[in-house]
Amino acid sequence: MEKKPSWIDEFKEFIMRGNVLDMAVGVVVGSAFTAIVTSIVENLLTPIIALIMGEADFASITVGPFGIGAVINAIITFLITAFVVFWIVKVVNTRRRRRSPPPRRPPAPPPRSC
Repeated sequence: MEKKPSWIDEFKEFIMRGNVLDMAVGVVVGSAFTAIVTSIVENLLTPIIALIMGEADFASITVGPFGIGAVINAIITFLITAFVVFWIVKVVNTRRRRRSPPPRRPPAPPPRSC
């Protein structure tokens, strides 16, 4: 039987650390939130500013209806992404708790008598 290299175990330990997982969650949720902000800016704020300022060198300025559907899609995508990430973290945390023994509590100090 061939023994796997020790770096594989180190890599698995590194990946399963809480801070690495938290960082990954932050990146994924941040990316989805960025889509919301980008959509709000491009589809709502930029057209309003263009209407107020006139021709302000914005690409593809239209006076027609605002792109509210794109904003709603971005919000729905964010909520779905956050929900999926929540369940992934929940499963990982549950598995992590099952593997590690419960923390030991120090014995309670004896009651003080006056």
